[in-house]
Order: sequence, then C-alpha cells, then structure tokens
Amino acid sequence: QVQLEESGGGLVQAGGSLRLSCAASGSTFSIGSMGWHRQAPGMQRESVATISSGGRTNYADSVKGRFTVSRDSAKNTVYLQMNSLKPEDTAVYYCHAITIPLRNYWGQGTQVTVSS
Repeated sequence: QVQLEESGGGLVQAGGSLRLSCAASGSTFSIGSMGWHRQAPGMQRESVATISSGGRTNYADSVKGRFTVSRDSAKNTVYLQMNSLKPEDTAVYYCHAITIPLRNYWGQGTQVTVSS
C-alpha cells in the first residue's frame, strides 16, 4: 500500500506561481512513475505531468514551458512547479503513483485557484 499526501495548493493571481508537493509513504520501494493530474469543475480528470523512476518527464501540451515536475527519490516526494499560471489552470490537482506490480494510487487532491 502507498499513501500520497499533497500540499501547496491555494489562491494565486494570473501570472503567479505555486509549487505543489506530494509525499509518498508506505511501500514506496514499489513506486514506478509518479505525476500530477487535475480536474476542473464539470471536466474529466486529465494528466498534467508525469515523471518516471528514471527521471523521464511528460507534460500536457497546455502546460509545457510553464510547469516543471521533479522528484526527490530520497524523500519519496514529487513536486510540481507551476509558473505563469492562468485562470484555466484552476482545478483540483491530484498526485498519482503507479507501483510495480501495476496498481494506481491517488492523493486526496489540493485546490489551485487562479484569479484573473
């Protein structure tokens, strides 16, 4: 079992920055890739950024050049640095981990609100 706890959400003006953190606990040795998804009201949950155990990253086109995902394996923590935030980035952001054997884990979510 893996537990994920997010922190760092909040309210920010357009153009501002936020940094999200997600600390994993439990069977962290089994974690492969980690990342962030988001879900806006009335919308489907979408992948924002992922990072593999080897450090390979992937981003949604809508956040490329603005968001950076990173990972501290020693701390079992994944981060999402969000710069140049836009009102359309407003959503609940969820941390995600995939373990080996294959199983998906989710955090409880943290609200990010970007005002115009």
